[in-house]
Amino acid sequence: MATRVGLEADTLRYYERRGILPAPSRGPGGRRVYDESAVHLIEVLLHLRATGMPLAQIAEFTRLVAADPDGVRERLGLLQDHRAAVVLKMATWRSSMDVIETKIRDYEHRIQG
Repeated sequence: MATRVGLEADTLRYYERRGILPAPSRGPGGRRVYDESAVHLIEVLLHLRATGMPLAQIAEFTRLVAADPDGVRERLGLLQDHRAAVVLKMATWRSSMDVIETKIRDYEHRIQG
């Protein structure tokens, strides 16, 4: 499973201990067994993490999913707040990239003479 979603097994276990992921069922030999809904949740969580959502908010998101799989109002609010934060970061990154691109062009121009 860890390989399938691009995580180390230790990371999956850490997320379980922190309450970010629900404990999976166990198969033969005590191996963790994740169903497709768990795989989908992990993939969503990876995108949330990649966009800078703090683990505490990710844990809240999974708590909301577990509490009411069909209830989306609170999850929607959490995701809307996160989207706003990501949009702000992207604007900052774009501005920073503009400065970096300008410096690269300047240095390339200097080298070319």
